[in-house]
Amino acid sequence: MKNNTGEEYSAVVQLCRDLFLKKTKDYGTAWRVLRLSSITDQIFIKAQRIRTLEEKKVSMVGEGIRPEYIGIVNYCLIAMMQYELSATEPLDLPYEKVAALFDIKAEETRQLMFAKNHDYGEAWREMRVSSLTDLILMKLLRVKQIEDNMGQTLASEGVIANYQDMMNYSIFALIRLDEDRKTGNGNGLLKNI
Repeated sequence: MKNNTGEEYSAVVQLCRDLFLKKTKDYGTAWRVLRLSSITDQIFIKAQRIRTLEEKKVSMVGEGIRPEYIGIVNYCLIAMMQYELSATEPLDLPYEKVAALFDIKAEETRQLMFAKNHDYGEAWREMRVSSLTDLILMKLLRVKQIEDNMGQTLASEGVIANYQDMMNYSIFALIRLDEDRKTGNGNGLLKNI
């Protein structure tokens, strides 16, 4: 089976976008009240839950890891949008503006993915999904440290690059989970969660 990363990536982003925009219709832009540190913590909760489910292999609340990865993608995009929006912008943003911002940030992150895939040769396809989870958690710890340092870094990328990496790792995990489901491959991990 030939992989088409561009198509697979776009399909996952479209899935995330559809859910995000439905929630925007339901809730408006309530996320605008969140500070970046709170968004980082929301992503951390989702990544930590994924890791717990990977280790325990049982979900007590019935939701599996797939929705959590989707949530990480959308919260990373929220973080990137929130970072760009000024504090003087209204909390309640027009639906069209939110959809346009989502698309802009998603495309910027997609372009980064293509650049890194060129350099790394799609190494993520050979990685375990659990390693992608661990990389997300590591990036979260980096972001928390940068936030605690008031955004100052000496030799590191800023928070946006880390949100982009976490988003891409989550999309890779969703692609891999879908591949495993279709082919029946994998080690049986998380069949029911």
